[in-house]
Amino acid sequence: MQELLELDATAQAELVRRREVKASELVDAAIARIEEVNPALNAVVTPVFDSAREAAARPAGDGPFAGVPFLLKDHGTPCAGVRLTSSSAYLRDYISPEDSDLVARYKGMGFLILGKTNTPEFGLTATTEPHLFGPTHNPWDVTRSPGGSSGGSAAAVASAMVAAAHGNDGGGSIRIPAAWCGVFGLKPTRGRNPKAIDPAGLGVDHVLTRSVRDSAAILDGTAGALPGDPYHLPAPPRPFAEEVRAKSRRLRIGFSAEPPPGTSLHPDCAGAVKDAAALCAALGHEVEEAAPTQNHELFRAAFTMMWEAGAAATIDGFAMMTGRAPTEDLFEPLTWSLAQRGRQHTAPALLMAKSMFQMTARTMADFHQKYDVWLTPTLGEVPLPLGELDSSREDPRRGFERVLQFVTFTPYQNATGQPAMSVPLHWNEQGLPVGVQFVGRFADEATLFSLAAQLEEARPWANRRPSGFGCSAVGAASQKRV
Repeated sequence: MQELLELDATAQAELVRRREVKASELVDAAIARIEEVNPALNAVVTPVFDSAREAAARPAGDGPFAGVPFLLKDHGTPCAGVRLTSSSAYLRDYISPEDSDLVARYKGMGFLILGKTNTPEFGLTATTEPHLFGPTHNPWDVTRSPGGSSGGSAAAVASAMVAAAHGNDGGGSIRIPAAWCGVFGLKPTRGRNPKAIDPAGLGVDHVLTRSVRDSAAILDGTAGALPGDPYHLPAPPRPFAEEVRAKSRRLRIGFSAEPPPGTSLHPDCAGAVKDAAALCAALGHEVEEAAPTQNHELFRAAFTMMWEAGAAATIDGFAMMTGRAPTEDLFEPLTWSLAQRGRQHTAPALLMAKSMFQMTARTMADFHQKYDVWLTPTLGEVPLPLGELDSSREDPRRGFERVLQFVTFTPYQNATGQPAMSVPLHWNEQGLPVGVQFVGRFADEATLFSLAAQLEEARPWANRRPSGFGCSAVGAASQKRV
């Protein structure tokens, strides 16, 4: 049964469809795997195994992923009857009364939900070490961070608990953990998936997977705005799954291996980009060093302002929903600090930040007049040791300021709305994954999927697996559960 879990979701679904494997067998195998490795990784924080087994016992249906085990990130994913904490003590007892539109679509595709995965509080930072649940450990080295904020989902996929897991991305939160856990993570275009409320226009939902075809087929099943959604996109000319099977055309690719001013770039991250550029050139693409002209300092200030305002709005929104007064003791130091700063920003300042995002979108659109794809590091650091991004009541922003030094490439696409993907093409001498990012034109996931499939064929990564997850490497303090 372990061999079944090594398959991608598309292959698992095909076995169920041909009745060579029962959905119940897949679910039992995934549960056994979670029970085996989760004590060392702490990726799954809210299991719902009984309901998954009940669903697996029913007829599988005809959805494209009928019978396939799946995990939801514990942030932004209301699932009827399941707690939604966003890894915050403030919400530790909150139970979602109904499914979100996106969760309903996952269920409609046939996915069987096994539980919720770990995330930093409200998804606000680039490592998954919440006080409520304790840290998630990177499967490649359990002393290191899996990234964030979809770190639990990335660790679950990398360790073969499931073939695909939900994530969302407001500043890199799909791509960051994909890069540090050695899996594939695509952030779709703004408006590709349904989202009823999105005042900042930064966050999007999708999945982390081991295969490109899974990511494409899942996006086919979830894409499409609903009436009243703030953003709408025209349907793609053909399914994304077909783009994976199509031959990639010759692309013009600009690549950048230089850090923005005032930021850091680890040599392994720069080397991964240069290696990916050479691979793209060997595959017949036109590749040259190029980057859009950006004022990084102004952009970072605008993005930070919007991030802080978003933290305040998130807390206020949950306060309205639950009727519970938010107090400092119920939140982590960073969260409370960001929210307090967010309340100090004026409406004109936020409008100016939004204007900065729109100017950045114009700059990127101009860059893509010449280049089909922009290739960059996903991050400026290799996976960091757990605890390195910690904050305290005395210095609540210490870890956040460190994040701003190496999460420098991913936020641009949240501001502009463009699609972008982290592709696991490189491992360093220490055996740690180092992802690279490819950015496409607005609404052009098709080009990214086609290129990713070509890269996956040229340099397969699916069979690269972490060797093990020794529980002895995980301290007792990290085993906190609720």
